[in-house]
Amino acid sequence: MGVVSWTLAFLRPYRRKAAVIFAFSLLEIGLAALAPWPLKVIVDYVLDGLALPPALAALTPSAIAGSAVAVLVVVVLAGLLIQIANEVTRMIHTQMQVQVAQRVVYTLRAKLLAHLQALPLRHHMLTPTADSVYRLDADAHCVDDLIIGGVFPLTLATLNLGIMFAVLLYVDLTLALLSLVVAPFLYVSLRFYSRTMLDRAERVKALESTLIERAFEVLSSVAAVKSFTRERHELARFSSAGDDTMRARLRLTWQESLFSVVVTAITLAGTALVLIVGGLHVMNGTLTLGSLLVVIAYLAAVYDPISAIAHSTGSLQQAVASARRVRAIFALTPEVLDADDGIDASDIGGHIRFDAVSFSYGEHRNVLDSISFQARPGEMVALVGLTGAGKTTIASLIPRFFEPSSGRVLIDEVDVARYGLRSLREQIALVPQQPVLFTGSIADNIRYGRLDASDAEVEAAARDANLHDFVSRLPLGYESPVHEAGATFSGGERQRIGIARALLKAAPILILDEPTSAVDAISEGAIFDTLRRLRANHTTLVIAHRLSTVRDASRILVLDDGRLIAHGSHDELITTCELYRQMCARLSLGESLDDSSTVDELLRITS
Repeated sequence: MGVVSWTLAFLRPYRRKAAVIFAFSLLEIGLAALAPWPLKVIVDYVLDGLALPPALAALTPSAIAGSAVAVLVVVVLAGLLIQIANEVTRMIHTQMQVQVAQRVVYTLRAKLLAHLQALPLRHHMLTPTADSVYRLDADAHCVDDLIIGGVFPLTLATLNLGIMFAVLLYVDLTLALLSLVVAPFLYVSLRFYSRTMLDRAERVKALESTLIERAFEVLSSVAAVKSFTRERHELARFSSAGDDTMRARLRLTWQESLFSVVVTAITLAGTALVLIVGGLHVMNGTLTLGSLLVVIAYLAAVYDPISAIAHSTGSLQQAVASARRVRAIFALTPEVLDADDGIDASDIGGHIRFDAVSFSYGEHRNVLDSISFQARPGEMVALVGLTGAGKTTIASLIPRFFEPSSGRVLIDEVDVARYGLRSLREQIALVPQQPVLFTGSIADNIRYGRLDASDAEVEAAARDANLHDFVSRLPLGYESPVHEAGATFSGGERQRIGIARALLKAAPILILDEPTSAVDAISEGAIFDTLRRLRANHTTLVIAHRLSTVRDASRILVLDDGRLIAHGSHDELITTCELYRQMCARLSLGESLDDSSTVDELLRITS
């Protein structure tokens, strides 16, 4: 399906309104066709003194027909009424066009946002957020530009051309045929220019998207920019990208202007040719002056829409480029949240088992290599290892943010791929290392874990996350506003809101990615007291770098370079796993542990 056909498909829900718009188009064309005739009557039958045609004389009362002044007044008033009716019709026509186009734009945006949300996490990791926002904001206007700026004007121009040409044939066959002389030249110029304008429009779109990405990157990392005093550096980078975008835009605008000049010159030449031949006909007496004025008016009615389209061809090409970019997003395969054959996960117990799971990003080396372990309800299993060992990837495979390259991830001995995706994720509460906060209130952010939660349940979750005392000290309490990304809160406060949100969800599987890395020791102790108390109701998976997080875990998994190299309790791993012992020594004693004789000392400190 072509771009235009794809765009028109969005009009289907508005078929009736489109039909009304078409009817108004016909009415507007009819009124425009009538508009020149009063001028012909005035010039030929009033000013030039010719006798009224029999048909017109039969419609004119004898009292009026006998007075040239009365005919002049009546014809002028008739012409005025036609013009006013035409303007009113055009106003209603335009209003309905814009209304339908705006509804189509918002429909497209809603579908595009839903599709973007449904795309796998891998897409969002590899695609800049600003690019998606640009497609959602600027590119979504493609349907408006193509419908209002392309389809409707082209349809109107075609109808105009048919009706006006039929009238021209009636008035003067030679002049009607001469009016078509411009058509081949217009076609050739359109084919010549549109081919390169589309390529340049697509390049401009890509560069503008890159420019937005650069600005988004700077503003989202403004603290780092300021701390390294790199404002001038970032401004230079932005200016460089802006210069490239500006040059591409100027080249496109120059080509648009050149094309517009060519089309205008062609239509003016066509009008001049008709005017010369028509003038000769008037001079020869084969055509009246009024009829020539009608021909000129009709030529303007035919050529004006063509010129308008030529002037907006650049915008149309940009709309086509935007439509291609939007369609490229829709062509990506989304996650199927509610598959018909998906198993309902609402009653799962939470027994997690990894069976020889490997995972890699594309053709790169394995991030995980044949990982096998179990986590049962009531257990807290901790994942430890050096940076890049694969801990977060393991956590991401459980809610199916990614799919394993080989092996199976099972919950209650059922492959997670067989569960309905939405149903599965509703049974998993995730606390990322840096929880995301949304604009709204603190209560809104906690309630994000369960939208129907009562105020009492929100407060209970906040107490469990050791957040309630902090919130109580705020003037507005739980209704205190959360600004963009929670920038006015400390890292620990944001973490505790994220933990409260996860606890409120009350899901059987709880995954915590370094949940207390930004909180103080007292808050950390209170949070883990809560986790111990609630452990029986969850299968808890904790990604940890701090010993205080893992000391009382049911089982600790030690990962190294994507492989599971050891597992057991803290005391067991201190004596059996060199990597774990080194990590504990560095965190507890502040030094490497090369002498096994100090193991007892390490056990004593970390117990």
